[in-house]
Amino acid sequence: MDYKKLDDPTLLRLVSQAEENALGELYDRYGRLVYSMALNAVGDPALAEEITQDVYLRIWNKATTYKVEQGKVITWVASITRYRAIDVLRRLSVRPEGNLAEWAEEEPILPPDPVDVEEQVDISERKHKIRTAVAELPEEQRQALAMSFFQGYSHAEIAEILNEPLGTVKTRIRLGMQKLRQTLQY
Repeated sequence: MDYKKLDDPTLLRLVSQAEENALGELYDRYGRLVYSMALNAVGDPALAEEITQDVYLRIWNKATTYKVEQGKVITWVASITRYRAIDVLRRLSVRPEGNLAEWAEEEPILPPDPVDVEEQVDISERKHKIRTAVAELPEEQRQALAMSFFQGYSHAEIAEILNEPLGTVKTRIRLGMQKLRQTLQY
């Protein structure tokens, strides 16, 4: 079977049936993205490698929990990566202050060998729309969103760091998400 020709949901279904080669193909497609996300979150290459391994172990063990109607496989994988990185940071009680994530940073490494050119163009267009939408947000909302989503801070931690009331931080995050959702509706 040529796993490179299979779509992501089919690969994940095969992973749920303990098909090792299907997991290998998912790793080939998204391993660099997972590693880049983890490295951006924790700032330590060795820890990012550990997170990447943990993510693929979770994919192997939890493939049956993926529901195609709830989103794309890449979104599911990115979500697992984000939450695993946050778990690691909390376990270590470490915040990589010297590696602050910013909206304007270089683009993350895309998965190698995209399935087709149309998908690659679609991803590029969506990234451009997201960056434009984020750039239009007020600085306070951008900052709160970045701290929450890229660095894994809780709302209470953000409020403490920014020396702002908790309600203000929650409102900034909520308003920022609403504006992004409204701007990015397709």
